[in-house]
Amino acid sequence: MIHVHVHPDKATAVKSVAASIAKLIRERAAKGQRTVLGLATGSTPIPLYAELVRLHREDGLSFRTVTTFNLDEYSGLGPDHDQSYRYFMQQQLFNHVDVTPSETHVPNGLAKDVVAECAAYEAAIKKAGGIDLQVLGIGRTGHIGFNEPPAGPSTRTRQVHLDEVTRRDNASFFGDVAKVPHHAVTMGVGTILDCRRVVLLAWGEGKAEIVQRSVEVAPADSCPASWLQQHTACDFILDTAAAAKLSKTH
Repeated sequence: MIHVHVHPDKATAVKSVAASIAKLIRERAAKGQRTVLGLATGSTPIPLYAELVRLHREDGLSFRTVTTFNLDEYSGLGPDHDQSYRYFMQQQLFNHVDVTPSETHVPNGLAKDVVAECAAYEAAIKKAGGIDLQVLGIGRTGHIGFNEPPAGPSTRTRQVHLDEVTRRDNASFFGDVAKVPHHAVTMGVGTILDCRRVVLLAWGEGKAEIVQRSVEVAPADSCPASWLQQHTACDFILDTAAAAKLSKTH
């Protein structure tokens, strides 16, 4: 079941999510346990990472007991490419907190053997004890990670072909749609459903239609995010614009 939380704006929303993440990290650290976070990229989580950096700098939140796994990476882009998701994470979060570099994981976009890379990524998540909290965004196609439709709950980490809508939506980052890769490596929907808690962030009226479909229409491979309805601990964190087309209070 998806639990919907509507905030007046994304600034208020990310403070709530960041506080929840900080509480989780501190509680587990106090018990001598690591926290395993699943992280997303794109413009949606940027204010969340900024708030986590602030909590680190101003409130003493330590990431020394945190292990991270990113959802996805563009195929063909190395970690030094300024549009790679490894580069994004370094710039937005990792370079600004005390996380141990070897405890941050992003799929290898340059892997020669992609099948082996995907299997190793799944194995690394399992070895870490699974993901405690997974942060998600949502694409206009209903993708979570880069699970473009059709994608069902049995899918695991794999290479996927990117939908043209997704490529156009990401073209602004690259300067030209022709420069956007056609493929990516992504955690599967099943991998995401295995996470103990899922938090999906969505801002703005452009996400309202796909949010409504994901929450209120029966789960189907044609809208991968709709499978989150089957998760036992999934929160959609929305601003008022992204929640505008929901037909009822959740």
